[in-house]
Amino acid sequence: MSSPHDYFPVILQFLIAAGFVGVALGAAAWAGPKRSGKQKDESFECGIEQTGNARAPFSVKYFLIAILFVIFDVEIIFLYPWAVNFKALGLFGFVEMLVFIGFVLAGFFYVVKKGALKWE
Repeated sequence: MSSPHDYFPVILQFLIAAGFVGVALGAAAWAGPKRSGKQKDESFECGIEQTGNARAPFSVKYFLIAILFVIFDVEIIFLYPWAVNFKALGLFGFVEMLVFIGFVLAGFFYVVKKGALKWE
């Protein structure tokens, strides 16, 4: 059973982190420039001059590609702990990872077959 003293290091680390964030934000607000103007208040996006309405609809393809990247990226991250413990897991762990990779590849081939990665 744990006592309140066991949580002291976690609480202390949280307080130090929160204090650092507060001090950094306060210093930036106090020491930062406070000039304002028409050019500074304009929207800025990657150095491209703004044209048209900012509320123009985006293609759903953009979001689909982003979501697929995140999904497959997170799945591939699971390979690292498996590789670290490869010898300890033995044949059973190897077979489990083959099944996992099979599911990942099946999902990837499904996405490719549906044409989700074709950018037109």
